[in-house]
Amino acid sequence: MAVTRSSSTWDGFFIISLIVIVSSLFGTSSAQLNSTFYSGTCPNASAIVRSTIQQALQSDARIGASLIRLHFHDCFVNGCDGSLLLDDTGSTQSEKNAPANANSTRGFNVVDNIKTALENACPGIVSCSDVLALASEASVSLAGGPSWAVLLGRRDGLTANLSGANSLPSPFEGLNNITSKFVAVGLNTTDVVALSGAHTFGRGQCVTFNNRLFNFNGTGNPDPTLNSTLLSSLQQLCPQNGSASGITNLDLSTPDAFDKNYFTNLQSNNGLLQSDQELFSNSGSATVPIVNSFASNQTLFFEAFVQSMIKMGNISPLTGNSGEIRQDCKVVNGQSSATAAEDIQLQSDGPVSVADM
Repeated sequence: MAVTRSSSTWDGFFIISLIVIVSSLFGTSSAQLNSTFYSGTCPNASAIVRSTIQQALQSDARIGASLIRLHFHDCFVNGCDGSLLLDDTGSTQSEKNAPANANSTRGFNVVDNIKTALENACPGIVSCSDVLALASEASVSLAGGPSWAVLLGRRDGLTANLSGANSLPSPFEGLNNITSKFVAVGLNTTDVVALSGAHTFGRGQCVTFNNRLFNFNGTGNPDPTLNSTLLSSLQQLCPQNGSASGITNLDLSTPDAFDKNYFTNLQSNNGLLQSDQELFSNSGSATVPIVNSFASNQTLFFEAFVQSMIKMGNISPLTGNSGEIRQDCKVVNGQSSATAAEDIQLQSDGPVSVADM
């Protein structure tokens, strides 16, 4: 889908604003991460990531949303250390087995393709956790969204944390619970809204929203905040007691473009997931005016989204001599994967958990 690019005036304003944001928010806390980390050791890293995703998009329009979701689910467990990418071992279960990830997260094969290309160009240099950060930026910009200078220098963790992944935000949770989980990792209410805006592209499977269609919260009726026209179409796609594998767009209007339409959808009760619509329909919530501001001003949304992505990417990174640079994202160095991890089919794309993605 063709997406109109921003004007040169906006580009200049955005770049200046981004510099101010990065300088003020991350001058100290992320001093070990910087956008030129690989300039001398793998100068084409970003281009390699971008070209691999461009190739993947030719056969899978939703892969960008799937990749950004991997970054989200990785950073919320143990920090941004690539632990989500690890397969099961004899002693440790993979985070891929968590409810928010099992039969839901996808795109692992594309991550492997990116890593292979990077290893061919710069062996042992670029971490898998940085691959996820770079892939997120490329996925957003390729869909017509903003570009930003990704802070780099993360190293990869040595173990998975299934119990931590079991507590990822869910599309079925109330807004207060989801906000609490964001706050626990150093994010705030604006970050909740901005990062949820990644649902402006990608897909969702019936299982992630059918709780809203027939018996919402045990009432025997559909979710009253769900647009009646949308409700009717979703009930046909996901009949009661039927298969939960049907898939639909998270954004009804521009499903493969990164824009502000996710927020205008919420204003007309066309949010697909409970966790989406609650951002606007939870009366008195601090999220409502933020949704309204993003719906009326795409530049404001893009700026906030970049800020929130940088903040999220700075959750407890391993740097210096901590962790390692994995040669294969599926296993720690010195181990071998019994079988190559298969790409798992998606329930939903985007950053808010199984739930939503």
